[in-house]
Amino acid sequence: MMRVSHRLIPSLQTTIYPLGERAQVLELTPEAPLSWAAQSKLCWIAEQLRHLPIVEEAIPGMNNLTIVVRETRQLKAMQARLGELWQSAPTETCESRTIEIPVSYGGEAGPDLHAVAKYHNLSPEEVIKRHCEASYQVFFIGFQPGFAYLDGLPERLHTPRLATPRLTIPAGSVGIGGEQTGIYPLASPGGWQIIGRTQLALFDASRNPPCLLKPGDRVRFIAVEYSL
Repeated sequence: MMRVSHRLIPSLQTTIYPLGERAQVLELTPEAPLSWAAQSKLCWIAEQLRHLPIVEEAIPGMNNLTIVVRETRQLKAMQARLGELWQSAPTETCESRTIEIPVSYGGEAGPDLHAVAKYHNLSPEEVIKRHCEASYQVFFIGFQPGFAYLDGLPERLHTPRLATPRLTIPAGSVGIGGEQTGIYPLASPGGWQIIGRTQLALFDASRNPPCLLKPGDRVRFIAVEYSL
């Protein structure tokens, strides 16, 4: 199947290309900046397509959207539909909630808090303060069920990942990895700098919906305890 490009705004395009036998990807070109306006359009398109009988899955990613159809023969129609929806999709369409995440910082819950502070020549208290003052926006859910990719980490807290990832990071761990901060919903290996932990369940299969956060939500971290 040929790649098809669609104009969005001057100097910015999207591309539609196949992924395996039953999927297509709508993707912004590599030079596209990170933009909630564009991400909101992708989330809106995903929501429209989830209601179609031919669609098995609609999965927003960062600057892209993957659509899985039920039968290969439906791909051609989906390609045309994706192009139409991108052109007509409004921006700022996702319902936005503000979710407060209580966090215990430092100590056993945040073993890398002091390392992050030292890297930036800040005190641990200042790292906590800056991390809690910011407002973060959920761009999409990925990596793990319930793992939210958040935009909004202050530049002063951008910190490289660990040189050697840990084999296990507890569920609820709050970390910094490069330009992002996030929360591990489930225990897993990981290389982010862990500065705290929350007792909130980010993912619960018995809950409806199972993910606590969704695209468009605003997140605020609240320091409820800290060990310095």
